[in-house]
Amino acid sequence: MFKAYLNLTMAMVIVGSSVVAGKIMIDQLPIFFASALRFLIASLLMVPILYFREGGLPQLSRRSWCILCVQALCGSFLFTVLMLFGLTMISPASAGIITSTTPACMGIIGWILLKERPSGRTLAGIFLSVAGVMVLNILGEGGAFGASFLGSLLMVGAVASESLFLLFRKWVPEPLSPIAATTIISLFGFLWFLPAGLYQFFTHDYSVVAIGPWLAVVYYGVVVTVLAYLFWFAGIVSVSSSVASVFTGVMPLSAVCLSALILGEQLQFSHFIGCTCVLGGIALISD
Repeated sequence: MFKAYLNLTMAMVIVGSSVVAGKIMIDQLPIFFASALRFLIASLLMVPILYFREGGLPQLSRRSWCILCVQALCGSFLFTVLMLFGLTMISPASAGIITSTTPACMGIIGWILLKERPSGRTLAGIFLSVAGVMVLNILGEGGAFGASFLGSLLMVGAVASESLFLLFRKWVPEPLSPIAATTIISLFGFLWFLPAGLYQFFTHDYSVVAIGPWLAVVYYGVVVTVLAYLFWFAGIVSVSSSVASVFTGVMPLSAVCLSALILGEQLQFSHFIGCTCVLGGIALISD
């Protein structure tokens, strides 16, 4: 079980780093083109690995292919689009307050759709995780209650989309390795972004784009997409949805720490309180 917890933690640490990479990426690159390129890079990396390691795509039912397609729609397309456009309308603090509900959202969805009733210990872990990221964002950022309604609504949609994405893998009955799942989601993600990405490719001036955004796209494709997906798909099959939901609290924790290290943002005492709550929530549900 420790290996599953480690995989889930590493996945969320990497996803948290996408906040920094995303800011750099969309500074000069359009969202749909950059995202399509991200999944193209991931697909070009994963397809040869899949064929070399496992001989090709797995044999899945039509229902399972549909589930994976919808999973990519939720996590690869909708989450990315809703989050990035939402951040153009509300402050990062407001966005953080809303995304801090991801652990609770995952637990509720798993309870309703997967019939996985969380134990009292797991509920306490979810509560600590949510409390921790709320402290990180409300106290750490000074609070933000003047967010626009549309921006907040987009972030709520992003939370719901990400929660569904993180749980969809459990609905595929056939054996599916992390390598195969990552490859399939990357391919579907590329297809979802391709139409709008092609339009932006022909309508945007790329001669003025610096090297930083291009490197951020490569990082997004190789690390945030490939590695994070591999870690998450390896861990999610071994734990319940309510337990997995606690580990999503690592995502904002990672984002805060990496923002301080890379972007030079100053950490406050409230950040340490929030981090302690998140780590306590993980420890509470750990065996």
